[in-house]
Amino acid sequence: MTSDRASDRSGGIDWDHPADPKPGSWQLDHLRQYVETDGAEGHEWRGTRTLLLTTVGRVSGNPVRTPLIYGEADGRYLLVASKGGAPEHPLWYRNLSAHPEVRIQVGPEVMQGTARTATAEEQRAYWPVMVREWPAYDEYQAQTDRAIPIVVIEPVRAG
Repeated sequence: MTSDRASDRSGGIDWDHPADPKPGSWQLDHLRQYVETDGAEGHEWRGTRTLLLTTVGRVSGNPVRTPLIYGEADGRYLLVASKGGAPEHPLWYRNLSAHPEVRIQVGPEVMQGTARTATAEEQRAYWPVMVREWPAYDEYQAQTDRAIPIVVIEPVRAG
């Protein structure tokens, strides 16, 4: 294991699959802001709103924390599973197939939720919401012939 991979792990990121690309420096910096300030900072990135998503690694079972641009609709949080038009889906999305229960932090608020892929009808309705949050999603979609899935997170409401 290289020293930079070790530093990734100390930051709470678990890269289960060696073939997966490592996070960009903006992600690590953004993640550090979230962690060091309990979410008080790091909620805005390049004019977009981001949340901190914690999934569970499929292989190791360790937490994988990723800052992501999000949208909101119908009381749900929406995320786009895109790697800039790349054919493979990002690690956090693949982790959901084994562990759909997630934790999200939006600013200082932390909540549990259940993640699922949007239905075809939701995909059509929610895509404009996500493009409004970050117009580059339309460019990403143009780079691939597959539909880029939207992940719907249903927050667990206290009874």
